[in-house]
Parts: sequence; C-alpha cells; structure tokens
Amino acid sequence: MPGFFDFIKDFFGEQSATHKTKRLANVFAALSKQNRKALIPFITAGDPSPGITVQLMHQLVKSGSDIIELGIPFSDPMADGPTIQRSSERALKHNVSLENVLDMVAEFRSVDANTPIVLMGYANPVEAMGYEIFAEKANQSGVDGVLIVDYPPEESHQWVQCLDQHQIDAIFLLSPTTPQTRVEQVAKLAKGYVYYVSLKGVTGASHLDLQDVSAMLNRLREHVSIPIGVGFGIRDEATAKAVAGLADAVVVGSRIIEEIEKSSESELLSNVGNLVSTLRSAIDDKTQ
Repeated sequence: MPGFFDFIKDFFGEQSATHKTKRLANVFAALSKQNRKALIPFITAGDPSPGITVQLMHQLVKSGSDIIELGIPFSDPMADGPTIQRSSERALKHNVSLENVLDMVAEFRSVDANTPIVLMGYANPVEAMGYEIFAEKANQSGVDGVLIVDYPPEESHQWVQCLDQHQIDAIFLLSPTTPQTRVEQVAKLAKGYVYYVSLKGVTGASHLDLQDVSAMLNRLREHVSIPIGVGFGIRDEATAKAVAGLADAVVVGSRIIEEIEKSSESELLSNVGNLVSTLRSAIDDKTQ
C-alpha cells in the first residue's frame, strides 16, 4: 500500500527537492541578521503515537522553533538517556519504521515548505534500507539534514558524498572529549550545523558547565565555520538563555520528551507548545 511519501512524490514530482535546497543555511542567515539564535527541539517520530507526530511538528513551529530534529526510533539508542530511550520504545510498540518516518516528513512538508527537518538516529535502520536508497527517499520527502550518531567522520566520506548528491546536509556531533584531529575532520565534512554535545554522558543529564561550554566553543570556532548548536543538559529557561549567549543554536530534547510523556492526549499539543514558547522567549531575551 503506498504511503504518504509516495503520494507527495507523485503529486509534487521533484519540486520538494528543489525548494528545500539551502533551507538550513537560509534559516541561520536570517536569524543572524536579526541577532537571534535558533531553537531546535527534538522529538521522536511516532511518540507517543504515529498519528500525533505531524501535528506535533506543526505545533513546534507555531510555538517558535526554527529547525526540528526528528528522531528515528531505534531499539538500542546508545547515546540517549532513559527519557529518550522510552520515547523510542513507545514508537517501536507502534512498529514505526524508517519508511514511516520519511512518510511523516513528507506529510509535514506538504503544508510547511520552509522549516528545516533534520533526522537524527543510528546506523542500523539506514544500513538496512541502504544509505543510497535512504538518501534518495529522504531528499524526496523533504529532509534537510541527517545526523547518524554512530557514523564516525573518519569513515563517512562516502556517506557525505551520497548526501551531497541528494542536497542533504551531513551533520556531525562533537563533544568535550573530541580530539583535535577529529574536530578538523568534522570541520571539513559537516554542513548545515555542528551539534556540540555539551557534557560527558547521555541525553537528559543535568550537570552542564557553561564555562566549559564557552571555552570549548571558542576552540571549535577556530576550525568550524558553520553554525554550532549546543544540546544535552538544557532543561529550563535559564540554561537555554545562557547557552543562547554562547552558541548559534539551542537544542532541547529530553525536556520536551518529558512533557510529552506526562501530558494527556488532549493536552499534549498545548503543553509542548507552551514549553517551547517559554524557551523561545528566554532565548530571544538573551540575544536581542
């Protein structure tokens, strides 16, 4: 049975691929002119149920998000703490596959032609599909960037070339323990933005040291010319505001998943929307 992705492909042809070119770069350029920083929320596709994901994506945009990171559910999310692990488990109970995730992006893209979508996940689902097939389908569905946690930059040249051919930005992680040689490799390969993991540990941890973040970002900017987003450990307005003074983007995941987790179905969209609006206001207060 054809999915929504197939419908979009047939109805719009190659238009979606053409119109999405440079969306990430355009967003960062527009924000820079306004002296503002990007807010990038993370949600897991299919959590708490497949039917709510696209509605939730639109709510994130309505509430002030600039870019959406959409997690690909996976059974062994090694970089994620308990909160995001549970979100993957909930999605997998509904049998949400990578193909389903691409369908969700295509459905979102049929309404929103401007907000960049970055897929974030692990190698297994991409390898199972075949990364060339994945890149083609991701392009056609309207994906702008892909961050695969366990694709090391040293082994990613062919992967990056494949994404380049399909007008998709390859996004990479850097962390407090990243050696200089890897920083230089990522600086050569990465496009769109670089995601700086602000602490040692998994998602959801809360021991963020802003002085360390500031020092590390200064070091990274000696090599990285594209925007740098900071994530992991950003759980409240004060931290989001402080990070916005240091980075080009603020990435929030576990805190949003917690809001999804504790919200009833009838209140989920409004609760998440209120949280994101609060974070947006805090970030803008710092940067304006």
